[in-house]
Amino acid sequence: MKSGFIAIVGRPNVGKSTLMNAILNKKVVITSNKPQTTRNAIQGIYHEDEVQIIFIDTPGIHKPNHKLGTYLNKSAYNSTNSVDAIILIVDINSPWGKGDDFVLDKIKNTKPIILVLNKIDKLKKEDILAKIDEYKDKYPFSEIVPVSALKKDNIKTLIEVMKKYLTDNIPYYEKNQITNQPLTFRISEIIREKAFIKTKEEVPHSLTCVVDNIEKKKNKYFIQASIIVDRESLKKIIIGKNGSMIKEIGINSRIELENLLDSKVYLELYVKVIKKWRDKEKYLQEFGFHEE
Repeated sequence: MKSGFIAIVGRPNVGKSTLMNAILNKKVVITSNKPQTTRNAIQGIYHEDEVQIIFIDTPGIHKPNHKLGTYLNKSAYNSTNSVDAIILIVDINSPWGKGDDFVLDKIKNTKPIILVLNKIDKLKKEDILAKIDEYKDKYPFSEIVPVSALKKDNIKTLIEVMKKYLTDNIPYYEKNQITNQPLTFRISEIIREKAFIKTKEEVPHSLTCVVDNIEKKKNKYFIQASIIVDRESLKKIIIGKNGSMIKEIGINSRIELENLLDSKVYLELYVKVIKKWRDKEKYLQEFGFHEE
């Protein structure tokens, strides 16, 4: 038996969550094209015969401009302390920049670092090889693995590489468990993702979601949840004309929730305004952004 923990780190919006979902071959973490979609260190569990890899998908490391951002960075740093190896993921189509230096500086000289060059589906083979040579000069990475998380290209190779760094020999989770996150968290994340997707560029990351109540009666789930924003103008966008936007968010959320729960779902959504909640300790604690 080989087992161990691997953290996935990188700048915002380089594909960390998409990579973890690709490795697990199942959607465990929400994704969107907006930076800092991931706000918690989320564990996903990969199972194979005599192999168990626990992945920790971290928030994108960035220079914070509010208390929530500071929490996200701290959560990402803490997640790298007790792992066997770190995956540093970068977008192969973007030049290595100050943001990448910032992330590397925080994790170097701590654990073996596997550099993952993501989004290779957009480049020719010779360009990929040239990029690998370029990144060899950045740092003595333990491995450099090119992948396309979206297309699931070279994911099996990455898994084989990671097995070399596993240091434990006991299973930490049951074979049918793919995440350690509670059900209410997964429900709130699905709703948040649908709100991001439907509103596109109109709504920034001042939006969050909390489950207010969940009941199961026979084979049906009754769920009440609140979408939290920090100003009235965003509330109007989320609700939409005559409630059209919140209705669409609810429909799309319910479809995925029914697949997740394998049951009929009745979903009620509300929109609440809490000004500057990302800078208020009370609300950060209430919404789950706190130290373990």
